[in-house]
Amino acid sequence: MTKFLSICTLSVVLVAGCSSGSNTDTGTTTDTGAKSASKETKQEIIYASSKDILDMNPHLYSGSMPAQGMVYESLVENTADGIKPLLAESWDISEDGKVYTFHLREGVTFHDGSPFNAEAVKKNMDAVQNNAEKHSWIKLSTKIVSVNVKDEHTVELVLSDTYYPALVELSMTRPYVFISPNDFKNGETKDGVNGFSGTGPYKLVEHKVDQYATFEANESYWGGAPKVKRIISKVLPQGETTFLALQKGEVNMVFTDDRGADSLDVEAMNTLVESGDYQLVRSEPMNTKMIVANSSRAGNPVQETAVREAIWYAIDRDTISEQIFEGTEAPANTLFSSNVNYANVDLKERGYDVEQAVKLLEEAGWTRENSSAVRTKGGKPLAMSLYYDVNSSSQKVQAEFIQHSLKEIGMELELIGEESTSIANRRSTGDYDLLFNQTWGLAYDPQSTISAFTSPSSYLHTTSGIAKADELYQKIEDVMVSTDEETRKSLYADILTVVHDEAVFIPLTNGSVTMVAPKQLQGISFKQTQFELPFERMHFE
Repeated sequence: MTKFLSICTLSVVLVAGCSSGSNTDTGTTTDTGAKSASKETKQEIIYASSKDILDMNPHLYSGSMPAQGMVYESLVENTADGIKPLLAESWDISEDGKVYTFHLREGVTFHDGSPFNAEAVKKNMDAVQNNAEKHSWIKLSTKIVSVNVKDEHTVELVLSDTYYPALVELSMTRPYVFISPNDFKNGETKDGVNGFSGTGPYKLVEHKVDQYATFEANESYWGGAPKVKRIISKVLPQGETTFLALQKGEVNMVFTDDRGADSLDVEAMNTLVESGDYQLVRSEPMNTKMIVANSSRAGNPVQETAVREAIWYAIDRDTISEQIFEGTEAPANTLFSSNVNYANVDLKERGYDVEQAVKLLEEAGWTRENSSAVRTKGGKPLAMSLYYDVNSSSQKVQAEFIQHSLKEIGMELELIGEESTSIANRRSTGDYDLLFNQTWGLAYDPQSTISAFTSPSSYLHTTSGIAKADELYQKIEDVMVSTDEETRKSLYADILTVVHDEAVFIPLTNGSVTMVAPKQLQGISFKQTQFELPFERMHFE
């Protein structure tokens, strides 16, 4: 197994040469090209991205979330210390929990100069609600009855039921963020927009599809003009191309994208840090990276709980953590780590155990005939497909490792690399056996990931084939409207137990957001949303 993994790891080491040094945040030597470039671009960050920013309409979902996070803002912000004011300075909640009254920040304007006010809030939220099917994954969209303008800077949100995650879901990167009504098409946003004027610290000024996008500081930003005056997102292939661009100073930053993929492997990051020109910064663990199994896949072995459990037991997460991620991601044994709210639940332990995996398959009738490499049952082979992000070197190596591991227990796994948008489409249509994915992250969990269990655009196909699906969905509905803390804890425990026992979400590691940035760049931090970076807080020393 170790020999196999070494070969896989070597397959993604960059030809430019990678150091075997330990993971560190500082270096000692310098690279003249990168240093001179950083002197000339004190007010500019150029980050490499493996994909274009795509459609920046904040009420749809194809756009780059880091890019949208620079341009658009929500009423409230989710922080490590809880929900804080953003475009709303304060809010009141009725005793029955069904009416939220937001008092808006005054003097805020959109990038096109038009005022941000209660009327703009109503138009935006109505536009989102008028495309309800698209937003069914977010439970708040099913609870909003009306949005009412009380006066120029006061807006009222009326819900059909008490819904405790309402403020959390209003704080997300999308869809409940605000674009100038002047950009609407025929009073709506569901069929596209005419421009991208938000209220955020940066505005989009140029976009060359599949080449680059330029964002300039909003000098009229209500929170104060950002010190970094220009942010450029440059489209580059992950791996060697990005590595060389960083060495040459053509770009000066990379970070984990909104699909959970890094542009560089760990060794390449360390090489850059050791040059003395770059720093490596990691957030606290924010999500769980996992394999998602399609329990509703008719006629496919993945439908069987025993098969999914066998896959779980056959994967050595310690090896993935230590050899693929060099200890930068911890092994994950449950859908959520215990530090996630409501997730500290006593669940069945499933460690790395090949014998248990084989036993489960044998008991389920999957046997090896005539020393065949692949098990069969009723003449059908134990074979499935695993989809991974073709732009993620770490997912590819993990997929190869898992393929090798499952071969040992008599399971054939076909590996298929696709663009992340294609994989997301497969998840929503149910056209998959197994695929890589990750939980929404600290700001969203557990409520958003769990709400997505019932959504056709997210995990409905993952969960709908299990025996207790109807019971699971009812408990999800109940927990979202519960006003009693103990009842909520009990319901979450039941929900997590059901999906854990059914092994439809097979955890791998707990992931973080990783950033390689110029050593002179200060003010680096991370948001709870994990997909956005607060560029407006950064500055060069």
